[in-house]
Formats: sequence, structure tokens, C-alpha cells
Amino acid sequence: MRVYSDTVNMVNAPFLAKERGLDVREVRHDREGDYQTLVRVTVTTENGERSVAGTLFGAASPRLVELFGIKVEADLDGTMLYIVNQDAPGFIGRLGSTLGEANVNVGTFHLGRRNQGGEAVLLLSVDGTVTEPLRWEICNLTGVKQVKLLRFA
Repeated sequence: MRVYSDTVNMVNAPFLAKERGLDVREVRHDREGDYQTLVRVTVTTENGERSVAGTLFGAASPRLVELFGIKVEADLDGTMLYIVNQDAPGFIGRLGSTLGEANVNVGTFHLGRRNQGGEAVLLLSVDGTVTEPLRWEICNLTGVKQVKLLRFA
């Protein structure tokens, strides 16, 4: 991981983005929306376009509010797991048991899904260490498509 700047703010963000070859567009709407401010980042990958969106709650509480078209509300802090899975009964219990048996406590749990039985995304913060063998154990749970370990300062 490479750190580009200790702080990104309204003044230096356009410069930092341009310096890295990013296209930044500001769109303003007069119509009412779910959020006063919303930042969406869209990238084009070999699998198509992917986007995430976030907002500020209050004066300084950033929250992720959408991942790849799935609504989810999550604060990004500490050590987190990002999991893509098939929405099915029992998944949350299997995941909780797997983490509990590894002595890893769940701090926060944020789940969203496209529709019942469809693709779901999960962001959860954890207290404890998620080892590579534990990550692979989670990857092998029924219905899991992807597991990534995230760290936020």
C-alpha cells in the first residue's frame, strides 16, 4: 500500500486527483436526494465498471453508503473484512461461528444485498487478528465468492 498524502481535503483533492491522472466531475442537483453530499468513485476494470459511494454524517463522520450498486451503510475503521456472498439462510451464523472459534470478535456488521437470495456484500470490523488461514477458512464457507482483509487508520 502506498500513502499519497497524510491528509486529503477540499483544497488539495482536485490537485491530487489530477496529478494521478484521475478525471474528477462535480455534479450538482436541485432535486432532493438521500444525502446532502455524496462522493462516488467509478473505475473501469476488465470486469466492467465498478463504483462505490460515500457521504459525511454530521460534520466529520464518513460513511460508505453503496458498493457496486448495493446499498450498505458502513463506517470504515480499523481492521475489517469485505465479503461477497450469496444471500442464504445460515450464512451469518456460519461466519460468526468461524470467527468465534478463532477468538476474533465482531465489532460492527454491515450487510447489504441486491435482492433476496441474490448477491450480498458484508463489511465487518473485527477485534483481533485475521490470519491468512482464517481468511481461507472464511473463503471456503458455503456461498462465499470473495473475502478481502481491509485496514483503515
